[in-house]
Amino acid sequence: MGNSSQQDLKHLSLAKYKFIIQAREKLILPFFKGFTLRGGFGSVFHKIVCINKQTDCSHCLLKDKCIYPYIFETFPPKNVYHLSKYRSIPRPFIIEPPLEKKREYSPGEIFSFNLILIGRAIEYLPYFIFTFSRLGDVGLGRKKARYKLIRVESSNNFQKKEIIYDGEHQTLKNVNIQIDISSIFSSLVVRNQPILIKFITPMRIKYQGSYTSYPHFHILLRSLLRRLSSLLYFHCGKELNINYKEVIRESEEIKVSDVSVEWVDWERYSNRQEQRMKLGGFIGSALYEGDIGKFLPFLKIGEYTHLGKAAVFGLGKYELYI
Repeated sequence: MGNSSQQDLKHLSLAKYKFIIQAREKLILPFFKGFTLRGGFGSVFHKIVCINKQTDCSHCLLKDKCIYPYIFETFPPKNVYHLSKYRSIPRPFIIEPPLEKKREYSPGEIFSFNLILIGRAIEYLPYFIFTFSRLGDVGLGRKKARYKLIRVESSNNFQKKEIIYDGEHQTLKNVNIQIDISSIFSSLVVRNQPILIKFITPMRIKYQGSYTSYPHFHILLRSLLRRLSSLLYFHCGKELNINYKEVIRESEEIKVSDVSVEWVDWERYSNRQEQRMKLGGFIGSALYEGDIGKFLPFLKIGEYTHLGKAAVFGLGKYELYI
């Protein structure tokens, strides 16, 4: 693991945008707004792009050409044997909701959320903008309150902020502004000192068939490598060429200390399954010690891609402190 894996990771196309919304009516939202934003987006997006108006994309003749199943119900392509054990693959987008506890927004008040797009999905940004703008007319939250999409900005710590979409003038520009992976790597100072990871939103990570409630480093890395390799292969057309067994063996030597995590259950309603579902995971922080510098490129990219299941809602968000 070294320069070759970093070169592979540079092919992981990422773009991050900030959506700024202004309430037109009193908005009442849950504490964790990712479920509501994703659910509203999916419903309106389906109505906009689906020709056959089917609820099950798996049997649709157009599923291999339609943008909806690619974005929202991503299936592995036919005749693809690499990573073929996955029944579905990670969606190429992530909604990062605001984590403020505020739940009610009066008319005129503003809130924002981030949208992260991966690989081929970046070129479909106009669809996301149009859908979230239309969702503002349909309504969001408990009482389907309307809002206005004020603007969309690029959101990248390594580049100057740019306005991508101006809601007032209905103008769109510079869609393909990607995160410079090289800048991320060049900013890393690789030295073996303790690293603190803060788990911001619930980590839903399966290990040996069960969700884990303890942040062992090798379990985090196993999940991260699966996610990165899938995103890279299915959405960017590249492979992550590393010796997985060797990397996992080395990750098992990393020690965890000063652990402070707790399990939390967040609930959402699934319109498709017509039932309430609990999406639990651990939050908190942990300090890791050992020869950890070699894993930093993966961990740093993971700050953008999130980690574990239900990342599209904004779960699995973490931050590194080196």
